Amino acid sequence: MSINIRKTGLFVWNIIDPIYFHFTRLDYVENKFGNRTIMRVRLTKYKGRKVTLSDGTEINKNDLLLKIHLHNIKILGQIQDYDSEVRRALAIYKTVQESLPEIAHYIQIKGYTNEIKGLIGITMLHKGCKKLGFEIYSIHNRYYKLFKQVTLLPIHLLSSNKIKKKIPSPIYLFMSKDRLFEKYKRV
Repeated sequence: MSINIRKTGLFVWNIIDPIYFHFTRLDYVENKFGNRTIMRVRLTKYKGRKVTLSDGTEINKNDLLLKIHLHNIKILGQIQDYDSEVRRALAIYKTVQESLPEIAHYIQIKGYTNEIKGLIGITMLHKGCKKLGFEIYSIHNRYYKLFKQVTLLPIHLLSSNKIKKKIPSPIYLFMSKDRLFEKYKRV
């Protein structure tokens, strides 16, 4: 994608993002220094099929989860100068990894520790997610999957150097609350 189109897309996204943030009831996750991480979150009731995670946590319809959203415009601004897809992926991986202890802390300070079963996210970028502690599951509802594919397409186009013929399918990411605390709880 040309640099001018990418810069125009980022400019438009910067205008739209605060409106999106307001209407989606998202909350920023801050680090221990009071700076915002790349994660934004909100409580949500799960509406998909039953999922059993590797640690035995069962996630059923209407269970309360913390939905994680990457602050895409912030990430795109950070990685736009990287020419290599690998460098971009590593930068995203690192910033997500740095945000996970802050999410664990957020759950504790908001008093959600006994309420939620875990984290959920939807993404087209899932390489490296297992190393972070997430588990990957397919989205079974084809209409919802198509809807998410269309809504995630601008992010995909703005973040990629090459436009690929096949658009990646979005998938669910899950992490149990216990796994999050075991792996990322701040001491």
